[in-house]
Amino acid sequence: MLTRRRFALMIGGYAALAVVVCLLAPFFGSERLSLGQVWTGLLPGQTTVDADIFFLQRLPRVLLAFLVGGALAVTGGALQVVLRNALAEPFILGIAGSGALGAVVAISIPGLFLSFGPFSTVQVLSLAGCLASMAVIYRLATGPLGLSMNSVLLAGVTINVLCGAAVLLVRYLVNPQLLVIMDRWMMGGLDVVGFGETAALLPLLLPGLLLLFRQAGALNQLAFGEEMAAGRGVDVSRVQKEIFIGAGLSTAAAVSLAGPIGFVGLILPHAVRRLSGVDYRLVLPASFLSGGSFLVLCDLLARTVVAPTEMPVGIVTAMIGGPVFFHILLKGRR
Repeated sequence: MLTRRRFALMIGGYAALAVVVCLLAPFFGSERLSLGQVWTGLLPGQTTVDADIFFLQRLPRVLLAFLVGGALAVTGGALQVVLRNALAEPFILGIAGSGALGAVVAISIPGLFLSFGPFSTVQVLSLAGCLASMAVIYRLATGPLGLSMNSVLLAGVTINVLCGAAVLLVRYLVNPQLLVIMDRWMMGGLDVVGFGETAALLPLLLPGLLLLFRQAGALNQLAFGEEMAAGRGVDVSRVQKEIFIGAGLSTAAAVSLAGPIGFVGLILPHAVRRLSGVDYRLVLPASFLSGGSFLVLCDLLARTVVAPTEMPVGIVTAMIGGPVFFHILLKGRR
């Protein structure tokens, strides 16, 4: 049973871990930073290279990694319940494929690869692709009895396949010099300067997370099956609809800026349930905190393992997530 004391202790532990990770991560990278030099840069009339790197590059990057990782983990935890699939994760909705298609179109068309303020056409068209896929999936999966989760799953997989084929076509037709930029985006990355791009996530990310968190109690009932949840007074159709919209908005916000970073939404909800139980009033916020911390650490590895160059963070999450995926799959077969 989840008491207030246990909830506070568990969330406090996850939050403490997140604070420690987020405070320490900016000091590590291809070049170590001095705390004294960073502090000196805060004094009136003073500026240091270490302070510029810390506040303009490292800290915004850590914040972006934390928000993206947290959003993907929360989305994965919710989808695994409503889809009744232990291997479900955010990109199963087809959002990754449509976002990737929007991004490669922006990169491939001459004159369309532009930047304005904290945004670029890559982010804008990626976001447009994500939202378009949400609308198509919702339309295809809505029937006389409401939203069908099986149809959501099938429509998402189909859209991913179609968009993947379209991406390959664009890659075949495009100038070979642009393939490096496309490949870099497709691998997932967290390269930002300043906080403007991170702030651009919030208009979609915050409503999406709110829809997911507010259904935590209903997810506890759905975990026992739709019929039992309905018998206990849960409006199953409305809950599924809100979870789908919340998952779509959160994932679209993350993908449009960071690219398709996989496996975070698969790994962390399973880890949290194993450590803290299956009460989703605890699982969802704990998944957000642990997912954010996990992606910050993965990005730290990406920045240091092959320093002075950087590895796309999507490669790190795939290398960790692949074996975990097989472990969960084999465990389910037993």
